[in-house]
Amino acid sequence: MTMMTRPGRPRSADLIVLGAEVALLAVAVAVGVLLNRQGVRLHADAAPIYASWQPHLGPGTPVALLVAALFVWRGTRWGTDTPWPRLLGVGYLASVLWTLSLALVDGWSAGLTERLTVQAEYLHEVPGVTDVGIMLSGFADRILDFQPDSWSTHTAAHPPGALLLFVWLERIGLGGGTAAGLACVLLGATVSVSVPVTLRALGAEDAARAVWPFLVLLPGAVWVGASADGIFAAVVAAGLALLAVGGRPGAALGGSLLGFALYLSYGFVLVGLLALTVVLLRARDRLGVLLVAATAVAAVVAVFTLAGFWWLDGYHLVARRYYQGWAADRPYGYWVWANLAALLLSVGPVVGPALRRAVTAVSIRAPHPPLAVALRRRITGAGPTVWLPVAAMVAVLAADLSGLSKAEVERIWLPFAVWLLVATAHLPAGHRRWWLAAQAATALAVNHLLWTVS
Repeated sequence: MTMMTRPGRPRSADLIVLGAEVALLAVAVAVGVLLNRQGVRLHADAAPIYASWQPHLGPGTPVALLVAALFVWRGTRWGTDTPWPRLLGVGYLASVLWTLSLALVDGWSAGLTERLTVQAEYLHEVPGVTDVGIMLSGFADRILDFQPDSWSTHTAAHPPGALLLFVWLERIGLGGGTAAGLACVLLGATVSVSVPVTLRALGAEDAARAVWPFLVLLPGAVWVGASADGIFAAVVAAGLALLAVGGRPGAALGGSLLGFALYLSYGFVLVGLLALTVVLLRARDRLGVLLVAATAVAAVVAVFTLAGFWWLDGYHLVARRYYQGWAADRPYGYWVWANLAALLLSVGPVVGPALRRAVTAVSIRAPHPPLAVALRRRITGAGPTVWLPVAAMVAVLAADLSGLSKAEVERIWLPFAVWLLVATAHLPAGHRRWWLAAQAATALAVNHLLWTVS
């Protein structure tokens, strides 16, 4: 399957979409400033980003600039010419370097070691977990706030799998903030491998190569290093890649990872839409892969349930805990649209024009053949570069409208943001360098103008 691009489309359409993105961001910032000055409790000093205004440089600045310059200069060429195994290796190492250098703009301690050690984070709870079975069976009892043994904010807001990750790290001798921060970077960077592997397995190697540099220079790397959402994105991406690559053994492994993802974030029930899209885009054995993957997911659910944690109980309690905190103050009328501005800074300004081109790829123009036939041909021929980003966008919009994602989505939506970038395969080759420059500039500006928190 080859990429579906429309080089003849007017460039002005992309610029109009870019202008709309800039306007959305500008209005979100301006309204955020106004609401903060009026005393409205946004709980985000630099709304729509959960951060504070603090221009600064750091030891990671020169390296980040160098990585950005190299990939803007040669990234598209490397994506086209590099042999496949080497491409994945180079992409992973470059993604690690990009993510780590952005984290170190804030310094080693503040940007990495101490990022996950604050009271709200998972590491605060790790020393108290002496028995995993007891933790799982009693997890739901500690979700609600204002009781002596309430979980910390991030621990309570997620199913127990998120805490388990850091407990397991501690059990194998990788405890503490430095190891946890590096784990977020090293695992989070694997999305630069998993997403291209998925595309290639679905018959779109040219698209995988075109998307590759955009995954390396992901602006959301600002939050991958270091927040647990970087690991979450990696688990989801790996699970989807295994569904695409493997037969039924791959489906079993992929389903197990996606089942575990349900215990990393309640919002990952929406990953089911991406998983279904991957399975339907496979060339063969769709039903078999779907059944095996679903069985694997069910097995993971059964393990957690037998251990004493029922997912639905946790979800209902989290919805109550959510409104025991800042969510009760944060106005839905602002965040329901300002969230999308925050997403722009995480996925980058390329997302709007790229999605426009992806959607255009399935538009119906000619009256012949009949509309139903033409529509079917468009849908079946569009492939993963259309349907994966569309599925990711639908998931994001569902999360947004739910009211359970008010602020901090620049990191929370990372597992969906990387799949939105698949739409960049539709950009004309001659435009990609400029869009890469815009992506890198977005990440550098955010990390040097704001003091981001996880």
